[in-house]
Amino acid sequence: MPSPPFPLRPNFTAEHPFPPLPPINDEQIKIQMFTHRSFYARPNHVFEDHPDDPSPDNEKFEHLGDTVLGLVITGLLIEMYPNLRVGPSTKIRALVVGNAMLADISRRYELPAQLRLHPAQAITLRASINIQADVFESYIGGLYLDQGLAVVEPWLKALFKPYTTEAYIRVRTQHGLPPLPAPISPPLAASTSVSSISSGSSSCSDTTSSASASDPIKSQSTPAVSTSSHRPPRRHPHASGTPTTIGHLALFNQQLQRARREVEWVYADGLGEGTDTTPIWVVHVEVDGEVFGQGRGGTKKAARNEAAKEGLVRMGINV
Repeated sequence: MPSPPFPLRPNFTAEHPFPPLPPINDEQIKIQMFTHRSFYARPNHVFEDHPDDPSPDNEKFEHLGDTVLGLVITGLLIEMYPNLRVGPSTKIRALVVGNAMLADISRRYELPAQLRLHPAQAITLRASINIQADVFESYIGGLYLDQGLAVVEPWLKALFKPYTTEAYIRVRTQHGLPPLPAPISPPLAASTSVSSISSGSSSCSDTTSSASASDPIKSQSTPAVSTSSHRPPRRHPHASGTPTTIGHLALFNQQLQRARREVEWVYADGLGEGTDTTPIWVVHVEVDGEVFGQGRGGTKKAARNEAAKEGLVRMGINV
């Protein structure tokens, strides 16, 4: 059985210290947040508590905190590494919010020491990695209920940013990549002044300015060039190079394969349509010897797709 990965150990410094634990103001939330279900020895197989006797333990807080933590960490990953694909992002998040990591953070905040546990199980439960991680998630849930995401999110981002950086480096290495990508020069902001560009550009600007001063007509007719022109417009590629109309053919074939029916495509003369360079293909599709549809198009595939459209309608599938 492979050994579990060693925990992340980011370096917190005086400049970026380990953030303090935000206090919870509501005393009732604070008490319940630290109450383990063993404290009252309540059964855990109950479907729903009675309205007059709600469960006083922290399991609901833990459940809520787990969701809030996942939301914040996922958002943090998108902020820090906007080009990261979902697969590696999931691995990084799993490292950051794993029980071993959360238990380590929980101990640093001394949360397990404040747990209310059944006396007979207190020593064992307090030392459990899972219980230590659970009480940290419970604290997140309690803080969220007490003060909302506006307080929880900044705290968690400040706390987990160093852990996320270390996890990112580790997963990059696992993918056979260098620990950190090559630095990319940031694009020039629209508000960047001319003096902030290189000296070569400055001299060019000086030359342009002097020329404009000597020829006021030229300076009036020449439009100003915004520094935003240094940034090429972001282009979004098409989702696929395949036309969307081909989808009918794929669906038609899929339905026939599932039904295990025999299909035959029969091509016919285009009846003088098109030219030698741009022919028109005509085809009809037979299913178990019966014509299900006809189509024509500039390519064989396009013609088959048109026939497949009719075939789908014949099969009762309207798309």
